[in-house]
Amino acid sequence: MRVTVGMSGGVDSSVAALLLKNAGHGVSGFFMLNWEDEDPESGCHADADRKDALAVCARLGIPFRSGNFAAEYRARVFAYFLDEYRAGRTPNPDVLCNREIKFGSFLDAARTDGAEKIATGHYARNECLDGRWRLLRARDTGKDQTYFLHTLDQGQLGAALFPLGDLHKTEVRRIADDAGLPVAAKKDSTGICFIGERDFRTFLSTYLPAHPGELRDPHGDTLGEHQGAMFYTPGQRSGLHIGGRADSSGEPWYVVGKDIAANIVYVDQGHDSPWLQSHALNASGAHWIAGVPPAASFDCTAMTRYRQPPQACHVEVDGDRCAVRFDATQRAVAPGQSVVFYRGEECLGGAVIDSTDAPSIGVAT
Repeated sequence: MRVTVGMSGGVDSSVAALLLKNAGHGVSGFFMLNWEDEDPESGCHADADRKDALAVCARLGIPFRSGNFAAEYRARVFAYFLDEYRAGRTPNPDVLCNREIKFGSFLDAARTDGAEKIATGHYARNECLDGRWRLLRARDTGKDQTYFLHTLDQGQLGAALFPLGDLHKTEVRRIADDAGLPVAAKKDSTGICFIGERDFRTFLSTYLPAHPGELRDPHGDTLGEHQGAMFYTPGQRSGLHIGGRADSSGEPWYVVGKDIAANIVYVDQGHDSPWLQSHALNASGAHWIAGVPPAASFDCTAMTRYRQPPQACHVEVDGDRCAVRFDATQRAVAPGQSVVFYRGEECLGGAVIDSTDAPSIGVAT
């Protein structure tokens, strides 16, 4: 089988290519340039990552080429990212990047070159059962990335291979080291790719001018000044700079809400502040991997953020919208993030969170 592997220059995609080559497939490597940044302080490692990917392909003796998808990324992913922050929400660009770029533009380019399948270093599994492709959680649940892959459709999932799905990260490192891959000890990348090592607020303010405003407690008392409401997300603790107050409990302060129109950020003390607690949410833009939801009303588990243990819930579907009620209280659920549904190890799909039933700011609980 002819397989093109999306090579990031990291250990995961490198081992994916190695495993496929050892299995006898006709493997080639492809490096995706998704962001171009002329800022020398950006911390963007694209050039170094490309060189690492090339070195791995040379070590494996497989063809290598690269493609520039920066224009597609800006139009399909980054523009959405900015629009969501402008609206006061907290987007997840990795979800959109997978659908539009890694399993969109890259898949198209690989097929043009004659590939039958594409492969990535994602920790996930897929299988075809009764003519339908299913997305399954990785064996290494601590590294499982199905949360970021939940918007894939049947065509994209059927065209993909996930060679690391049955492996744990420690095994991947060992395989890379045993094979003498030059990236065996390379650190995993973290954070959002286009921000790199820059301060998040500094980066975002170059595209969305910041407007400082008041930090208030849930009862409306002013506690300080924020640097721009769009920079803050529910449950955030860092960057508030409130300091000690004689009338406070001494517990840390957390963001508990925002009023974008009035440019106010609300904060409260305590990790378990009642203004961070919710039992239900409404979401839109629902996508189901099978093409249709399991039913109009069903029980399952769901995650509202990456690496959260799946939470038992009930889902009511209405077109591309859904209402979700959890069995247990959820903390700091953020509009703009994804709620992703599971039944056992199968990822069913997900939607974008619009609102929760957390207490309204200023209303006593």
